[in-house]
Amino acid sequence: MKIKVTVWNEYGDDQKGQEISGVYPDGMHKTTADFLNKDDEIQARTAVLEEKEQGLPDAVLDDTDVLIWWGHRFHDKVEDSTVKKVVNRVQRGMGAIFLHSAHHSKPFRELMGTSGRLSWRMPGEKKRIWTVTPSHPIASGIPEYFELEQEEMYGEPFGIPEPLDTVFIGWYQGGSVFRSGVTFKRENGKIFYFQPGHETYPIYHNEIIQKVIVNAVKWVKPVIKVDSLECPNVPPLEKF
Repeated sequence: MKIKVTVWNEYGDDQKGQEISGVYPDGMHKTTADFLNKDDEIQARTAVLEEKEQGLPDAVLDDTDVLIWWGHRFHDKVEDSTVKKVVNRVQRGMGAIFLHSAHHSKPFRELMGTSGRLSWRMPGEKKRIWTVTPSHPIASGIPEYFELEQEEMYGEPFGIPEPLDTVFIGWYQGGSVFRSGVTFKRENGKIFYFQPGHETYPIYHNEIIQKVIVNAVKWVKPVIKVDSLECPNVPPLEKF
């Protein structure tokens, strides 16, 4: 059975302008879903903010094994009810991957319990990404390091809790460093945050980046989904 992935993107008017549409004609979500669908184990679809129920009605979330989230300028437009549904599904076992500026999205901050703040710098500069936990499944087939010619600088300190694993660390030409690929678990769900992905650069056309995301989908996929987080009223054990 294929892993069912929903790629969510805010996809506001800014992403439809020439600066971004020249790189991603149909949006980053479509580019991401397209390369995911080349893998025989994955079935990916897209959802965007302007759709009914912000693209994530119960029927979609219930049919999603892994949710990929990209957001930037419209975090405040995401309704609290949507956030609650996403967090609930992750706690019940749905995998989640947060890309680039989704570090400041409402679902990510709710799941982390922290601010998600970081330092940043534009214009873009060369970035080298080091694979610091090569034994991790997300790093399978990824070289010791790889480079992006241009990427927005995200730097430490990064307002996240201590990760389960730090898989990648990034170094920028300007000297800054950043935990660029980190994992977490929240109850029954696995989470991966991956930094590369500024919208004006062709990051998601990069084959190594694509490989990381494919690996991440397979790592965060549910082992099991639970129907409810309600705590049952369990009678005491019988005395022997």
